[in-house]
Amino acid sequence: MANSSELTLKDVQAAVSGRAAAFRSITEFEPAGGKGDKIFPPTYEGGKYAMEKRVLPKEPEPVDCVLLDSVQSQANRMELALLQSWRERLLPLPVITVNFDGSGLSKSLKITSLEAPHRIADALLRDSLLGNVQFRKSDLGKRLDAMDTSNATALFELCPTALIFGMWDSTGPKGGAGSKFARAMVSEIVGTRAVVGVKTSSRIDPAQILKEAGPLYETKDGEWTLDAKEAKKGKVAPKKVGKDGKPSEVMHGNVTPTITEGGVTVAKITQTTVISLPSFRRLSFPVNGIADAEVNQKARVLLASLALCAATLTEEQGCDLRSRCLLRPVTSPVWEIIDSPKEEPQRYNLSSKMAISIYKEAVSQAKGAGLPFMEEELVLKPMPQLVELVRKSQELAASSGATVEEGE
Repeated sequence: MANSSELTLKDVQAAVSGRAAAFRSITEFEPAGGKGDKIFPPTYEGGKYAMEKRVLPKEPEPVDCVLLDSVQSQANRMELALLQSWRERLLPLPVITVNFDGSGLSKSLKITSLEAPHRIADALLRDSLLGNVQFRKSDLGKRLDAMDTSNATALFELCPTALIFGMWDSTGPKGGAGSKFARAMVSEIVGTRAVVGVKTSSRIDPAQILKEAGPLYETKDGEWTLDAKEAKKGKVAPKKVGKDGKPSEVMHGNVTPTITEGGVTVAKITQTTVISLPSFRRLSFPVNGIADAEVNQKARVLLASLALCAATLTEEQGCDLRSRCLLRPVTSPVWEIIDSPKEEPQRYNLSSKMAISIYKEAVSQAKGAGLPFMEEELVLKPMPQLVELVRKSQELAASSGATVEEGE
């Protein structure tokens, strides 16, 4: 294996302008508890793990594998890493924020284009105001209506991460026929030779409350009582808490020990990150209606540099994916430029400090070529109906204990 050197802006420029297929990084991990320790993958519909068989090198038969972190989840982690660095003023980046402050909500809320699921095309931004005009109907927002691969300048200026992590403008004026931009960077973490284990659950109540101490009844103010008369509403019979009024319905009493399927052990954990250079080469960035090869090159280099920043910043934050899924690297992260099939890939070391330096230089060169690039935060105000929708949702969540379902 060839030795690695430090990546420079010239290396990025050469890779983007040449015929290289991708930047690639493959890192091996193990559970923080050591090899053989059980880890917990994300669960999907029905509480299931994403298990599948994969054909792997040097394996005569397909191998059982489990997804430990999906492409979507990795993209979210990278965007949040960029957002944190932007907030710490470590790098320049276009960010659009929907600020609910002053709306009278019980919970303060600010959502950025790096957090919204559909990025700049998200309904939260669409249903917000720039000044007194709905964002997508403002002069700035209207520029997004004409965006496509041959005219990606507006996205470059306002939300370049959408050109890296992908976007579908399905919430805009064209609906499902809105512009689509494929992901240029994908990353996932997979465990191989996965074996599903079991998990146990139980609780011993220190107060020794027994289920026979019930039943519990609902009161008018949403609390509970043992007094059926207190819970009675006129001629309406008192209503038991939950299904049968057991103390466990309000989290009192013991929980019977149970054993269910849960957690996995794996032989190997691998994170694979790939940045597609052809994806960037398909994009054109006309300025004042004129496309220029040199301008396109500088925009593409900036996007590749920003993608490398996102990956390295996330890697240096550590790999604590979720409860009971803390991983540590067992190989040093190295970036390869995948080019000629007859040549061994060029290998490079890259820290986040180096990546940010390359990116800042790429930003300077792109702006010098006349490319628009928003560095000041653009703050939107939510429309009244959006505020009311959020307020009602917060009130319902507070009264029922309901939460928004989370996923990858």
